[in-house]
Amino acid sequence: MTNLPPPAEELRLLDAELWHLDARRAVLLRRRAWLLDTLRAASAAGGGRVHGTTPPVWPVRDAAAHRPETTAPGVQNVLLVLGGVLLTVAAIAFTLVGWGHMGIVGRSLVLGAVTVGALGAPVLLLRRGLESTAEAVACLGLALTVLDAYALREVVWTGTDALTYTAAASALLAGAWAAYGPAVSALVPAAAHGDGDGNADQDGGRGEDGTGAQGRGPGRAVLRLPLPLATATAHLPLLLWALAADAGAHTVTAALLATAAAGTAVALRAPALPVRIVAVVGSLCTGVVGVVSAGLLGWSADGPGAAAPSAVLLLLAAALALVAARSVREPGVAVAAATAAGLCAVAGAGGVLRASLPGVWTVPGYLVCGAALLAAVRTPLDRASRRGLVLASLTVQGLAVLWSVPLVAGTLLGPVTGLERPWSGVPRDFRAAVFQDVPWSSDAATVPLVLAVVAGAWTVVARRRAQEWPLAAVGAIVLGWATLLVLPGVLELPYGAGLVAQGALVVAALGGAERARRAAGGTSPLMLTAMVLALVTSVDLVLVSLASEPVTIGVLVAATLAFGAAAARPGFGPFAAPAAFVHATALACAIGASAGWHPPRTALLVLLVPAVAALVAARPVGRATAVSVEGAGAAAGLLALALAATDPPMLALVLSLCGLVAAGTALRPDRRPAAQVAAVLLLLATWVRWAAWDVTTPEAYTLPVTVPALVAGFLRRRRDPELSSWLAYGAGLAVTAVPSLLMTWGDPHWLRPLLLGTAALAVTLAGARHRLQAPLVLGGTVLALVALHELAPYAAQVVGALPRWAPPALAGLVLLALGATYEQRLRDARRVREALGRLH
Repeated sequence: MTNLPPPAEELRLLDAELWHLDARRAVLLRRRAWLLDTLRAASAAGGGRVHGTTPPVWPVRDAAAHRPETTAPGVQNVLLVLGGVLLTVAAIAFTLVGWGHMGIVGRSLVLGAVTVGALGAPVLLLRRGLESTAEAVACLGLALTVLDAYALREVVWTGTDALTYTAAASALLAGAWAAYGPAVSALVPAAAHGDGDGNADQDGGRGEDGTGAQGRGPGRAVLRLPLPLATATAHLPLLLWALAADAGAHTVTAALLATAAAGTAVALRAPALPVRIVAVVGSLCTGVVGVVSAGLLGWSADGPGAAAPSAVLLLLAAALALVAARSVREPGVAVAAATAAGLCAVAGAGGVLRASLPGVWTVPGYLVCGAALLAAVRTPLDRASRRGLVLASLTVQGLAVLWSVPLVAGTLLGPVTGLERPWSGVPRDFRAAVFQDVPWSSDAATVPLVLAVVAGAWTVVARRRAQEWPLAAVGAIVLGWATLLVLPGVLELPYGAGLVAQGALVVAALGGAERARRAAGGTSPLMLTAMVLALVTSVDLVLVSLASEPVTIGVLVAATLAFGAAAARPGFGPFAAPAAFVHATALACAIGASAGWHPPRTALLVLLVPAVAALVAARPVGRATAVSVEGAGAAAGLLALALAATDPPMLALVLSLCGLVAAGTALRPDRRPAAQVAAVLLLLATWVRWAAWDVTTPEAYTLPVTVPALVAGFLRRRRDPELSSWLAYGAGLAVTAVPSLLMTWGDPHWLRPLLLGTAALAVTLAGARHRLQAPLVLGGTVLALVALHELAPYAAQVVGALPRWAPPALAGLVLLALGATYEQRLRDARRVREALGRLH
């Protein structure tokens, strides 16, 4: 008797033996791969033989290199689709072209027999497990049923209206196709669904719920295409019947919406995914067309009675979309459907209001309907539906705000045209001052109301949904500001009253910024928004005030004082301080123009702004405030330079004063680089002054740069002996040497070359004495060029005295010399190589 080990021990032994076999197999496979690579490489190198051996009879191929480009099921599907298409085309050609060659009985028998055969063949094919072929043949049979319907129309019901017959035929075909698929599946046994040998496939023909694509039992073969085709065809009958009956536009629209409702019901109830996809696409297409049609009918209605049917249709569409939103599981789809429902409801109710009220109230009517959707947050609807209705309300509000943008933009940009004609006279009212060159819209009277309603809605959202909508408060502030901005022009207030209203808006914006800062304990988005709105309003106020000279000066004084006072508040400095200096700059220009000064003289008054800015920035006001103030002062300085550009003496004075301001700024430890700016400005002032004195000697402009530069370089080298002479002295020497050298080559006199040559000689000797590269190279180069300039006339005389053959002969001698030298170098290299070769 054999003594068998216990099952657990035997299992352990088997696992160990299998592990050893796997390891040995891996080693043998690696060895086999190496041998194949060796044989392949040796065969390629030896012409097919490896050390007297012959390569294997069968070629060794790389499976990855000969991988098929398509799969067998893919090839099968392509062939089946092409076959079905060709058979369908042949049937159509037979029906349309070859129909007249046979009698009525023969034609009916042929087409009917082919149709019955095509519809019955899938049963036999499914019993043999040929599902793809059965699908292709079934599609051919369904196409033949359409040809049968066409043949009956041409033979039996010749006098029937085409649309009526098409509607009836599409309804019958949809019903027949819907019943055909389950009927075929019922005739196929469950065990027949396999590979032709009675072996059932594991998952073929199953739908999402595991019971088959069309709800049959497990393992039953089904046809997947008839139901989607029936669903697509079912979208046609109702619309075609409405068109055949010559129904009105409202009836056709109702038919579209009813078809969309039926498609939605199928999409929500159908278990098969292809049927749901077809139903969703069809309902979306018919629903969108129906909603657009109803909207256009409501927009073209003349009165409330004519707009009521369109409103009813749109409300039905809204109800349908809301039901779909509550029935679907995907949150994104539900939100989109609820949004569409809200927009349809607004379009319907707003259309009735539009037909009942004057045209100027059209947008407010739609806006009120859109704002009413916000009440959905208090309803027991699900979260996705409420969110979609809120999004629809926000969409309507956004469209209303876009409608108001032209008036707001005109109020801001209209006064810009006043720059072309300043102080032209006080206009009759504020609207004339703002919209003198900008067209005024006849519907602008309700813009403040629209903006106020949207601002109120956003205010409510900001208070109740601050966490979900963090920017709602910012939107409310902007919309409220826009409402107050356009109100003076809409009300046609007097010119002075409009200015006071805008000034009060600036003060209110500054106060709102301060309140927001206190509430947040520092800088916040609300504070920044209010500050920006105050700045924009102040600029617009200044532009509007250009109509009158005293009003302009008064507004600029008030704006300067207001922003100057605001700059003293914590956190306001980086914004209010530069605004105050900008207004002060404009005030200086206005005072100069009021006094009748020319622009160069006004530049001196403008220079007070950079001086004051430098004094303010020197105080402990914070880094951000100091930088913004210095930027505003620099901009004012550039404006002063631009004003004085036409008067060189005054420009030199302005440059000098700007240099002094920069030098004073450089006294601060953190602004030492401003000393370079001061040096440049003072140098430019010197140059401009000499140009005003008609000084044409370039050394007068360059020596004031060279001397300080050389002194600075000398001091830097004393502190840092490792500093390069090019960095220390190169720029200073080149500033004078290069312009003087250029002038020397065009100067016929002897004094400039003599002085420049002497200076270059001195620089060269100094460089040689102290072993400095920059003075030695620059000085020697300038000295050589000056000497060449002096010898150039004599060299030209010598060249003119030479015969014509001398230059070519000289060039030939040079080339021969170079060739001989090259040959000698080659001979020397050959000798060295031979000598190295004799060494052991």
